[in-house]
Amino acid sequence: MFHLQPDNNLQIYILFLPIFCFLSPLQWVMVQWNFLRFNVIQNMGSFYGSHSWHWYFTQGFPVIMGTHFPFFIHGCLVVPKKYRVLLIAVIWTLVVYSFLSHKEFRFIYPLMPLCMVFCGYSLANLKAWKMPAISFLLFSNVCLVLYTGLIHQRGTLDVMQHIQLLCKDTLPEKDRPSLLFLMPCHSTPFYSHVHCPIKMHFLECPPDLTGNNSYVDEADMFFEEPLKWLNIRFSGQASLPTHLVFYNVMEQKIEPFLKTRNYVKTAIFFHTHVPDGRIGSHIHLYERKMMDDS
Repeated sequence: MFHLQPDNNLQIYILFLPIFCFLSPLQWVMVQWNFLRFNVIQNMGSFYGSHSWHWYFTQGFPVIMGTHFPFFIHGCLVVPKKYRVLLIAVIWTLVVYSFLSHKEFRFIYPLMPLCMVFCGYSLANLKAWKMPAISFLLFSNVCLVLYTGLIHQRGTLDVMQHIQLLCKDTLPEKDRPSLLFLMPCHSTPFYSHVHCPIKMHFLECPPDLTGNNSYVDEADMFFEEPLKWLNIRFSGQASLPTHLVFYNVMEQKIEPFLKTRNYVKTAIFFHTHVPDGRIGSHIHLYERKMMDDS
């Protein structure tokens, strides 16, 4: 039997790789160009929200730095000149991202390791105040981690754990539960937390790629007139989901629909102490009860 040696394998790869690349029917993709076209030229990112040009400097960057921010400022003043290139990289990144109308905290998280260099030099130069400063950073960050990790906005995870309990393969298909999330799109995890083929649907918000100026996504249509949207969507009872999931701020707006369709509140999950707009403080789970169950 013929065996190829490692050197022969490398030669074959070098010979056939260019041929395969040019003859392959796969479409070539340039990630950098697609990013530039989608976010800058077409400005499609603004569909998911926009902020003022200074947002990263006045809100985004100070927020992600948290209690490290004053030490970062001090570190910029005392850091050796050879590390100023890191500061230039941080400022350059913030300036470039500021040209994009759609801004998020997560876009600038990669800057934090660079910023910690300046925080380290700040602490090293505090001398007598070094231990109080370290204690302050430790205490403040532990408190933030515990609150944001265990309490703040936990409802979207708790409700999915509860939904997982609805998974029962032994039920006939007509009796299996189905869920509709009447929340801002992508508010909760999905099948990654449920791990069963239960029917679930959430309000979608895909960007318009056709250039239609009057385009309105499904989520915005619902929140504009939630009761009307539900009555049109579910004009027949056959298509009604067995469960509805929504924030408490929506409850009064769709209460007539819930009563006429025999939906009953079965669970409430705490979500946040700081509700905002479409995001409520609690998440409600409603289940539809058939007439013969009452």
